[in-house]
Amino acid sequence: MFSGRTDFFKEVLKREGVETLVSTVWPTLFFGFVLGLKHATEPDHVIAVSTIASRTKKLSLSSLAGIFWGIGHTATLFVVGMIVIGLEQQIPETAAMWLELAVGVMIVVLGITSFRSSNVVSSQKEVSITHLHVKSTVIGIVHGLAGSAGMVLLTLTTVDTRLQAILFILIFGVGTIMGMMLFTTFLGLPFIWMKHKQMVYQFTIKAVSLISIAYGLYYIYHISSEIIV
Repeated sequence: MFSGRTDFFKEVLKREGVETLVSTVWPTLFFGFVLGLKHATEPDHVIAVSTIASRTKKLSLSSLAGIFWGIGHTATLFVVGMIVIGLEQQIPETAAMWLELAVGVMIVVLGITSFRSSNVVSSQKEVSITHLHVKSTVIGIVHGLAGSAGMVLLTLTTVDTRLQAILFILIFGVGTIMGMMLFTTFLGLPFIWMKHKQMVYQFTIKAVSLISIAYGLYYIYHISSEIIV
């Protein structure tokens, strides 16, 4: 379960009917887009981004948190994917697992940071737009690095040419951007409602933070056990 994104992509490849679906380039690209939408909603993705999106008081900023996460995620997948595919290599599984471990650590740190700042933040104080952009993008980059091994595996198995590989990764990226944007927009709705309810707002921020910490520790435990084995 917690081999992370590599397991996610391997599971996709095992599903009945995938070979037929990707027999031509357009179905392949559509497949990549839909897969990107689904990939955006992986638990470690949504929990990490929730610690950022929950701090905004405008729906547009909640949406931007998802968009910039997707940009960081897609750019990293594309750069690493093209380098590895160009060299006709695959990322070692051990390296992929250590990158997954870094994701778990990041989720814990995000939760702790969010929890500590919730004691002093006001529901009327808007998060810095620059801070939002940078933090969301960095989270996306870390997730992209962790997902690069699985993305390369899926791309090499799905497409026949380097041009198709480029298009597949980009369309997959568009799907992840849209998927996360929809999630963060939906997440932002209750926080807009709570912006005039200080106690409720701070309680909810703390709850989101604790969920992030708990899930991050859980993630680290399972990834660590697989590395040791």
